[in-house]
Amino acid sequence: MNDILPAQTPRWQQLESSMREVLQAYCYDEIRMPIVESTRLFKRSIGEATDIVEKEMYTFTDRNQDSLSLRPEGTASCVRAALQNGLLHNQVQRLWYMGPMFRHERPQKGRYRQFHQIGVEAFGMQGPDIDAEMILMTARLWQKLGLTDLRLEINSLGSAEARGVYRDKLVEYFSAHQDQLDEDSQRRLTRNPLRILDSKNPDMQAVISQAPEFAEYLDQESADHFAQLLGLLDTAGIDYTVNPRLVRGLDYYCKTVFEWITDSLGAQGTVCAGGRYDGMVEHFGGKPTPAVGFAMGLERLIAMLEEADIALPDSAPDVYLMCMQAQDMNTAMQIAENLRNDIPGLRVLQHCGAGSFKSQIKKADKSGATLALLLGETERQNNSISIKHLREQQDQIEIPQTDLSSYLKKALQKA
Repeated sequence: MNDILPAQTPRWQQLESSMREVLQAYCYDEIRMPIVESTRLFKRSIGEATDIVEKEMYTFTDRNQDSLSLRPEGTASCVRAALQNGLLHNQVQRLWYMGPMFRHERPQKGRYRQFHQIGVEAFGMQGPDIDAEMILMTARLWQKLGLTDLRLEINSLGSAEARGVYRDKLVEYFSAHQDQLDEDSQRRLTRNPLRILDSKNPDMQAVISQAPEFAEYLDQESADHFAQLLGLLDTAGIDYTVNPRLVRGLDYYCKTVFEWITDSLGAQGTVCAGGRYDGMVEHFGGKPTPAVGFAMGLERLIAMLEEADIALPDSAPDVYLMCMQAQDMNTAMQIAENLRNDIPGLRVLQHCGAGSFKSQIKKADKSGATLALLLGETERQNNSISIKHLREQQDQIEIPQTDLSSYLKKALQKA
């Protein structure tokens, strides 16, 4: 678990604000859920045979002897919150959330034990159009951020019944090749055999490549849904690769699954993943409700932005306001507040604390401000203020304080 320092937060703000703008363009509403939930919630949703539940959750017993866990992902919490608060009763919902998640994994580039996700969930729509909307939304975000090193892989896991048949075929196949399976895959063989297909062990790729493909067992409804989805993506000009081995690590997925993958982050290549989970709401006691969603890891996207050297928005002050004597503090503070009122978005950094004129000018220059505003004895007597250009060779000028806002609007081209 790591700190995000002031020098790093502009990059995070850039990503978060871009995502908010995209989500608003698609009319999604924000929901905020607690970080701690009942352990049972995640066991029911993610699956007890998954690595997350078996190895990675931070779980503890509280004073009431209830088992609680720090949330390892957001979908289960979102479904729980939507059900408990009546958001799914004869309603269509488009929701999103953002915040920290927790998994006890081996830390590496782009992966931490406290990590941050933006999750997006849609409820009550069963057609492939909402699946396509999710993918188009993520593609729009990459475009907005200027990220190009991303490719889309997509697959269909079909219905629960079709997946059950396929599961039996996988167990039969891998049981016949059990001597070629690593320890993790042997453990998954009877509990979660689809996860074997997702193994990154290079020694197992040969046996995995010969495993039965799910397309042979896909039910007709899911096949039609998938074909329509691919048609929508083709029309929208979204490039993709159908990956028959893409299974995702959570038990609740059905039909569409997809991942956006990069080669710029080494082994941790998936930066956004999602799909359908039509059975989860009913599994939690609600009425049958189609659902689809995705989550993206912010640390990995931040790493991509840094790797691509994507420019950051300018966060330096526009003006640095200083006064030479303590008796001018009240006037200086009033000027700063008036400027913020008069010019929305103006970044005013007021010098606080004592200091000589020379030291204050040094701090003004170091701040990156465009202009320094100087309030001294002469300015006090004249009800004026002096303006010094810090980034251009221009003469220092003195203007009436009443003209300051209009001058700055022109000089800084502020609305």
